[in-house]
Amino acid sequence: MPHAIVLGGTGLLGRASALRLARAGWSVVVTGRDPGHVPDALDEAGARFVSSDRRDAAALADVLRGGADLLVDAYCFTADDARSLLPHLPGIGSVAMFSSKAVYVDADGRHINSTERPDFGGPVTEDTATLEPAWDGRYRSRDGYGRNKVAAERVLLESGHPVSVLRASKVHGEGAALPREWHFVRRVLDGRRAVLLAHDGRGFDHPTAAANAAALVQVVGESPGRRVLNIADPDVPTGRDIARAVANRLEHEWEEVLVPGDAPGWHPWDVVPGITLDLRAAEAIGYRPAGTYAELIGPTIDSVVAFGLDAPWAQKAGDTDFDYAAEDAYLARR
Repeated sequence: MPHAIVLGGTGLLGRASALRLARAGWSVVVTGRDPGHVPDALDEAGARFVSSDRRDAAALADVLRGGADLLVDAYCFTADDARSLLPHLPGIGSVAMFSSKAVYVDADGRHINSTERPDFGGPVTEDTATLEPAWDGRYRSRDGYGRNKVAAERVLLESGHPVSVLRASKVHGEGAALPREWHFVRRVLDGRRAVLLAHDGRGFDHPTAAANAAALVQVVGESPGRRVLNIADPDVPTGRDIARAVANRLEHEWEEVLVPGDAPGWHPWDVVPGITLDLRAAEAIGYRPAGTYAELIGPTIDSVVAFGLDAPWAQKAGDTDFDYAAEDAYLARR
């Protein structure tokens, strides 16, 4: 039985990867700091939880001492995070490190967290230029996040070990700390009879289902190699498509109001020019998606609705996304 260790296994990407591997017959150890964040499905699939701080060197050594066929690192944000793995890599058959499309820059040096949106001119391939690395560990900022990810990637890729860097985009799935679908779900719960969509609803930002990321994790576990791979859903829905998916799932009728400009009507997928990740490299090594965004998003919408208006992310989201007064004023002027 192949053995996998998933660091940060109680987060969205980690838990999906652990679940996929356990159901495929792997022996799986999941690490995290709070056993309360382990979903029942992981226990039922036979995964074992170990309470461990990813950034505690002694705790990390205890977890990795016996080695593994596959190490999945869902909590690697800085060069120091990556360096902490280096002494243990000789005992690891394959490493999957989760990164982000936030590392990419367009011809003018713009990235997804820039003030001005980047324009990649087409699907983004893995050889697209990236930000310059930051080695300071300050990843909790718009500029620092991507730069520190680049540094972490380089440390692992230059180690000489079989490391697969998986660059994801707009991750979604059950268990998200702040599900982006809340933007539309709350409007349904609030009984809104119109949904405003900036840029005529045509903006898009390639989503990545955690289940699809997990499918690629299994592939790199079974086929070790040193490479960078984009990972995203096979479809690229627009903001209008996602608004419709939520409304249809919840059997809610509303008028779609297409706003020519950028306000009101902003939503999390309002990215113009839109961003699509090229998936041919992942497909070439055997990646097959678990499903499309449209096929996989239903249970996530249901779980978001189940929390209702007192959802744990309601305060985190704030009220700026739900300025109904501005929307009503726009509707009255039409």
